[in-house]
Parts: sequence; C-alpha cells; structure tokens
Amino acid sequence: MEAVTAIIKNLLQNTRTALIVGVVLGLILGLIIGWGIWPVTYTSTTPELLRQDLQDDYLRTAVDSFARTGNLDDAVRRYDNLGKAAAPTLARVQANPGNVDPNALQQYVNVIQAAKGPLPTTPAPGAASGGISALVIIASLVVLVLVAVGAIYLLRLLRKGSGTVTPVMQANEISRQVEKTDFQSLGLAQPITQTMTTYVLGDDLYDESFSIDTGGGEFLGEYGVGVSETIGVGEPKKVAALEIWLFDKNDIKTATKVLMSEHAYNDPNIRARLEPKGELVVVKPQEQVLLETATLQLLATVVDMEYGSGAMPQKSYFDRITLELAVWLRSGE
Repeated sequence: MEAVTAIIKNLLQNTRTALIVGVVLGLILGLIIGWGIWPVTYTSTTPELLRQDLQDDYLRTAVDSFARTGNLDDAVRRYDNLGKAAAPTLARVQANPGNVDPNALQQYVNVIQAAKGPLPTTPAPGAASGGISALVIIASLVVLVLVAVGAIYLLRLLRKGSGTVTPVMQANEISRQVEKTDFQSLGLAQPITQTMTTYVLGDDLYDESFSIDTGGGEFLGEYGVGVSETIGVGEPKKVAALEIWLFDKNDIKTATKVLMSEHAYNDPNIRARLEPKGELVVVKPQEQVLLETATLQLLATVVDMEYGSGAMPQKSYFDRITLELAVWLRSGE
C-alpha cells in the first residue's frame, strides 16, 4: 500500500500526468452527472426525437386531424415535423393502422404523395432510432474513446512508475530498514508511539504527521515534521531546515523546534526568518531534541543524515535525513 501511495504521489508531482488524470476523472464525473444524476431532458422539440411507438401515435393523430379538418397545409406540416423519420413512420402506420380509419389513412397518404412524391411502402433500413440523434451517439462514442485512452495511458504510467525508485519510495524503504530504539533496555518507559521518518532529496512535498492515541483509543494529540526552509533555485528543492512539532490537546500552544543545516544555522538572514518558529538546532548525527507540552514529551533523534553536494555551499542542504520520533506522557500525567 505504501508503494502505491508513493507512486501516486510521485505521478501527481508531474504537471502533465496530473493534467491527464484530471481530464480523465473529469470526463468520468461528467458522464456520471450527465447520464445518471442530471440526464438531458427535451421540451418543446419536434416529433423527430420521439421513440418509434410515439412517432406512430403522433402520425395516427395527424391522420385523424386531417380526416376531421381537411386542412392540407397542416397535414403536410405535421408530416414534415417527423423529419427523416417521416417516411418510415408512415410506412409503419400503413402496416399497422391501429384505430385509424383505413380510408382516412389512404387520403392522407395521397396528400403526402402529391406534396412529396412517391413514398416507400416499407420502413427504410437504418431509420432514425427515435429519441437519440446521430450527433449524440457520435459525441458519446468520442467521450468513451477519450476516457479509454486516458485510462490506458494512466495505467502505463503506473506500470512504468512501479519500476522506478522515487524519492518517496526510497525514503519509505530507509525508514523500514532502520531498527527502532529499545527504550526499555535503556531503563525508560515504552513510548506511547514511536515512528521512523526519512526525508530524501527530491521529495518536495515532504510533510509527515502522526496521531497520538492511548491504548484505549483516546486521542491525545499529534506530532510531525515537514520542510521549513529551502535554499537556492531549481528542482528538486534543496531543504536546509526541517520543523518538528508537537500538538497537545491539553495545551493551547504547539511546541516546535527547527533542525537546520550547518550553513543555514550560520546564515543570519535564514536564522532571522526561522527564529519565530521555535528553537533553532544544528543537525548532527545522533543529535537528540526534546519537545514538551502540558502533558506530552517528544524525543526526536537524528538516526542518520547526509548533506547534499554540488554548486551550493558545503553543508547547506540535506541529501537525506532519518529521524526517530518517540512520544511519552509527561511524568505525573
């Protein structure tokens, strides 16, 4: 499940892929809304769009009206209202007059033939489907084809992505392999919660958060870590500081501390920007940072770290950093 989440997160960082996913999902949602929730309804339209049985009833009514009024113009106009379905409908009514007087029907046919010329005596093959125009059918097929193409392309991206080690997948694997500290062997109580989290260069959306709950399921708070400061330009972003935070439901203030690269810590401008966020700490291997609130304590340990190299100043940004976050109730709570 973590691998799937990592693949999806990495794909959505790609603008082109995110756009394709959005278009496919939009088309699917549009079909659901257009055909299921709010289907198209027709009002004040012509009989050409009716079902065949309703077209037949319409023409039988037109025949009865002509038999009573003898109005030639109305007879032709009502026939023309059927559009392309007119001749097939008249042929069907001739084959099945229903309650229509056969003499009246023949007089009506004579009038239409006089106005339109000879008419087919059997329904034309491929006649109008009675209700859905060819344009609607074509448009629906186009939409379905687009959805299918988008879905196939997305599946190919997922399959391709499954063979690529992304920064998120790499970070998850590092965290999984690191052995957690056995605090009980050190003479300490077992933490309420204990988590490994890793940042790897390229994970521009790095932002981890975790819930703090008792064994009975009572919610006590939350804790997490995320990007606090970057330096330089371009991609991937070069992270120079991480912010660790601890929220206690029994405390009005969230405790925070900022883990900084050596270069960032020695830069007055960066320090000035980050000081309002909390205590500033230079990151070192095995460095431990303690956060406390009214009822909780969080111990963050720098398990492993490595600085990035390149055109940037030395020890200015992290290539990777793994943190162990452990939370206890404060003594007496």
